[in-house]
Amino acid sequence: MVGSLQVKLEKIDNWRWRIPRSYKPGMRVDGLIYSDEKLLKDLYQDKAAEQVANVAFLPGIVQYSLAMPDIHWGYGFPIGGVAATDIEAGGVVSPGGVGFDINCGVRLLKTEFQQEEIQDKIKQLVYALFSDIPSGLGVGGDIKVSRKQEEKILLKGAAWAVEQGYGIREDLECTEDNGAIAGADPNSVSERAYERGKTQSGTLGSGNHFLEIQAIDQLYDRQICDFLGLRLGQVTIMIHSGSRGLGYQVCDDNLKTMLRCLSKYNINVPDRQLACAPVNSSEGRQYLAAMRCAANYAWANRQCLMHLTRKTFERIFNSSWQKMGMHLIYDVAHNIAKIEKHTVEGKEKKLCVHRKGATRAFAPGDPSLPDRYKNIGQPVIIPGDMGRNSYLLVGTQKAMQETFGSTCHGAGRVKSRSAALRTIDANKLIKELEAKNIVVKASGRGTIVEEAPEAYKDVNDVVKVVAGAGISKRVCRMKPLGVIKG
Repeated sequence: MVGSLQVKLEKIDNWRWRIPRSYKPGMRVDGLIYSDEKLLKDLYQDKAAEQVANVAFLPGIVQYSLAMPDIHWGYGFPIGGVAATDIEAGGVVSPGGVGFDINCGVRLLKTEFQQEEIQDKIKQLVYALFSDIPSGLGVGGDIKVSRKQEEKILLKGAAWAVEQGYGIREDLECTEDNGAIAGADPNSVSERAYERGKTQSGTLGSGNHFLEIQAIDQLYDRQICDFLGLRLGQVTIMIHSGSRGLGYQVCDDNLKTMLRCLSKYNINVPDRQLACAPVNSSEGRQYLAAMRCAANYAWANRQCLMHLTRKTFERIFNSSWQKMGMHLIYDVAHNIAKIEKHTVEGKEKKLCVHRKGATRAFAPGDPSLPDRYKNIGQPVIIPGDMGRNSYLLVGTQKAMQETFGSTCHGAGRVKSRSAALRTIDANKLIKELEAKNIVVKASGRGTIVEEAPEAYKDVNDVVKVVAGAGISKRVCRMKPLGVIKG
């Protein structure tokens, strides 16, 4: 045992480590962590591996309790955790397997610009975007909606935004679930959640949410890059946000109900943060209906954020976003539970797949993918920290076989926000970013310190693992030019 890691991990190969179900009486399946020797050291800092073992207690869980290489301590599930439960066998849904920021996710836009064409405007762009896009804890925006409109957002998701003129139909085709998951019920959402959500459409939020101007600095699969219209030095834009206060409230409301379900359904889990209910129970259906509302709100939010970004670029460059080639590559969810069909031990089963700080990564040919991506597989967008890199990957058949079509979602924290504030010098950090020609604008210096590169794992190491394990395929890598944060 080193540090706080008490779980004995069995090495399967260079990318996979098993927690045998014999580790704890009550584990229904093994744990499986994707990592290499280098990243494994980060597991020594917290008890995320213990959480992987705890998730294995969930009724109906199949195959493995999984964790991606960006794993770190979270609420109930580790962040980076994936688990699927067999609905017909009493499988449960757990809000801790989704998280508070429901459908926190990321979208990637391309442009027709090369880095050298806009390098001298990066600072102007960053400051304009920071001015035009509301960001920060609890901050509202200019898009204010009535109760009836908010209900439509919860049902229609990104399509609502497009109907308001905030984008085009093509944007929906390039969004997971076309920007709205079916089965949302606005009546399942509390008045408090409605109140928190009515002024936050088109707002970035705080914490690790960001908008980043980037340039492609590495091509891995030239055939896919050519298909997507991506080239070395090309400017891209990444937007990372979620369901804001509405999603947080949905999670908070349902956790109280789920705690009562543990005794009601005779569910035994080693951590009350894993409170859950059978998917087919009234409480399970209620949570999923509300969670889907929050997920749809998040897709609408990111659609609005993209619209505001396009408008800012139009103003700075005096050109239409269409002429600037600001088309959406894809938008993916990170924190969500989905009802999906997967093959388990040779049989197709209907599963509730929890992805908590994990990204869907479906393989080429999957029927749920838009026609344009059926040949290459689902685009997977992996943001890093503001000082290093981000990635575009695609899903693989290996992911379908091993991880229910899932992969990592980012770099993964190694320092808490409070630890970062204690140990990182703000002046030094800002100078280091300036030396790399990275422009950062945030609501305060504390936010920049909390999100410092050294607070995160190196995303290059994380992506190396998922690519090595075959659960994702690298397409290209981006470097940051300018970042806004809440």
